[in-house]
Amino acid sequence: MVPRPFIIVLAACSVALAASACAQTTAAAPAVAIPPLPKGMADSKLPRVRAALEDAELGRFDPAQYRDLAEHPLYPWIEYASLRRDVDSLDPQRAQAFLSRNRGQAAGEAFREAWIGAAARNQDWSSVLAAWSPGIKGVALRCNELQARQQLGKADAQWTRDALAIWRTGKSLPDACDAPMASLAAQGGLTADARWERVDLAAAEWQPGVMRAAARGLPADQLALANDYAAFVDAPNDRALAWPKNDRSREIASHGLAKLGKTSPASAEAMLPRFADALGFTEAQRGRVLYQIALWTVASYEPESARRLEAVPASAYDERLHEWRAREAMARSDWTAARSAIERMGTKQRGESRWTYFAARLEERAGRKAEADRLYREAAAKPEFHGFLAADRLDQPYALCPWLPNTSSAAQQAIARDPAIVRAMGLFQIDRVGWATREWDDALSRFNAEQRRIAVEVAQGNGWFDRAVFGLGRDPDESRLYGLRFPLHHEATIRREAEKNRIDPAWVAAEIRAESVFYPRARSGANAMGLMQILPGTGSGVAARLGLPWGGADSLYDPDTNIVLGTAYLRQLMDKYGGQPYQVIAGYNAGPTPLARWQAQRPGMDPDFWIETISYKETREYVARVLAFSVLYDWRMDGDALTLSDRLRGRTDGARKRFACPTPAAAPAPAQPPAATQSRSRSQR
Repeated sequence: MVPRPFIIVLAACSVALAASACAQTTAAAPAVAIPPLPKGMADSKLPRVRAALEDAELGRFDPAQYRDLAEHPLYPWIEYASLRRDVDSLDPQRAQAFLSRNRGQAAGEAFREAWIGAAARNQDWSSVLAAWSPGIKGVALRCNELQARQQLGKADAQWTRDALAIWRTGKSLPDACDAPMASLAAQGGLTADARWERVDLAAAEWQPGVMRAAARGLPADQLALANDYAAFVDAPNDRALAWPKNDRSREIASHGLAKLGKTSPASAEAMLPRFADALGFTEAQRGRVLYQIALWTVASYEPESARRLEAVPASAYDERLHEWRAREAMARSDWTAARSAIERMGTKQRGESRWTYFAARLEERAGRKAEADRLYREAAAKPEFHGFLAADRLDQPYALCPWLPNTSSAAQQAIARDPAIVRAMGLFQIDRVGWATREWDDALSRFNAEQRRIAVEVAQGNGWFDRAVFGLGRDPDESRLYGLRFPLHHEATIRREAEKNRIDPAWVAAEIRAESVFYPRARSGANAMGLMQILPGTGSGVAARLGLPWGGADSLYDPDTNIVLGTAYLRQLMDKYGGQPYQVIAGYNAGPTPLARWQAQRPGMDPDFWIETISYKETREYVARVLAFSVLYDWRMDGDALTLSDRLRGRTDGARKRFACPTPAAAPAPAQPPAATQSRSRSQR
């Protein structure tokens, strides 16, 4: 089903004007229709393809039985599934023939990776090199290729350089790298300097096990010191007070204390002076430790937060810690300290709509209305959560400058016929989303900006809505493709269930966009399922409360069922949490226990400050994202919007607001497309 075209009035006035002045010019503004998307392409053989793939994966694929699919665009994936099942016992000639036939295609490249791994396990080094492609990035496969070259007598100077490039990491290497690294060591390639280089990198990554592994092969006295370094990163101890007073000792000691600062800020703070004085820490090394102590104290708003934040030297501050300093002051309702924290941010960070808005709020609280209004106008020029809030403070229209390109049918058909796009759409329609994504990525790697945009239109015409999230954004103007970035599907069901549950329908659409981007078979690692990402236990409970039949977990993949249960669950949470949508959204993402803690910590706090002081980054951003999406879906569904200020409080009968494109002088910087979010904290959903 293709989302219906919709109409929106674009005001010709600047958002910097007051709403009353704007009203004088919007009446004659032209209406702009968003063009319909191309219809999905019918393929009557897809059920046969699905059956062939299932047979291939079960080891019962008979090419003669599926002779009618031999020329089908997805036949290479059927072959891939068949070959992949028995890849460890596959005849090398058959594997190489498949690679040759499908060179440069997604199915061929997917099989290439599987085949190289299998050939390495079978120690068929000639097949590894025959299948190798320089474009392969996986570390395990690169190590397979290194071992193949070494086994076949090709361990030349370039081999040593390639092996050392893999060695130079502070993170653990895959098991496939053990043999080539052992060969590198046997050939004298792992000098003491190379080993110490990796010890240093591993210390910076807080990886004591990697430090110990890298140190093997050092002379005995150096090995003992390296192991002592690793022991300190594992658990700081007083032996470090007798270490050599050199920069390596100082660096590793600071990394060990920084690691401790994450798990036990008080212990790290108590230890820091002794080790810093004994080893002669630089300001940067002290700052590294103090940074972690402050960060992991303030992340829980512990009583020592303000003092520890102040102890971090200015040179160690980054954007993350600047944000936390502002939040910590807001959480204490210390508005003077919060304003000072924002003033200490860099110019770029202060220019973000979030901090421009809060700077305005704090100026307003201090009675400096003129400066507050100037900052509100600056923030309101951006079509984002805080920009919408700023527009509400000024009582002016929301800023929105949609880009509505006219795409010819011929251009759409040209992209729709691209072989990789054809395969991607077919695979998506039979629920092979991972493979479909490989085909999609292959196509987009060859497309220019216009072709990428048209490809997104084609994908949405086929019901694959999240391609706007993952396919747009390289060109800043693409963020203005709101019709693609905010797809609308199952609108009749959304409106019906929203009305039944006294819920704003734009909120329901926004939750679906944030949770699944309208993919009905979405499933999270926590087993949340369907459009609104509902756990089976929650779905069953809501169905029982409503007196509806429960068809089991798989029924959550049915869009209507999911929307019925998900919308009723939102109503249930609204009733439980006093009708405050911003708190419901936080609970929907994080669960009731964190929500109860946040409610107890900051009762009565204004919604905008309450949201900003949520301690979980994922939930904090999720709440702002869903609320901003709600404004945009109101625009999509009705052409105007309930004010965000009313929406925060659950008021659905308040004044509605127009959207206006700012004048060029005040035009908003394009916002980056929001990332698709699959919540990880759904234990109570």
